[in-house]
Amino acid sequence: MSSLELKVPPPAVALVFGFLMWLASSLLAPIEFPVGPRVTVALVLALLGMVFGISGMVSFWRAKTTMNPTKPVATASLVTSGPFRLTRNPMYLSLLLYLLGWAVYLSTALALLFLPAFVLYMNEFQIKPEERVLSSLFGPEYAAYRERVRRWL
Repeated sequence: MSSLELKVPPPAVALVFGFLMWLASSLLAPIEFPVGPRVTVALVLALLGMVFGISGMVSFWRAKTTMNPTKPVATASLVTSGPFRLTRNPMYLSLLLYLLGWAVYLSTALALLFLPAFVLYMNEFQIKPEERVLSSLFGPEYAAYRERVRRWL
């Protein structure tokens, strides 16, 4: 399975999980939850995801380092400012928030089961390989950062 490491771009992974959530939502009756509040909560989660995602990308852009998640070896600098003060993976957190918003919108408990699966996939095939590369590139500086800031939140 290590052949999946750093191969599938995280937005594509999130789209696959979102599609699977949609398919799964047809298997069970939705949870009775009024449409207005359900849509509002889903939009708030998506907007929060946008904040984390865009601010993470802006931080990378300002640091003039790669945003390509399949090529962490091209990282030019360790970014620890902006949303990276709260999470080491704001762009992946943004994808998780989009999926959480989608699960709320779908209003089925089965869709929620895909969220931990997404986190496990991302941890194993994207984040851990990235962390190995960043450790080799930035050594003690990255180790200190890992001690200060959590992987997700």
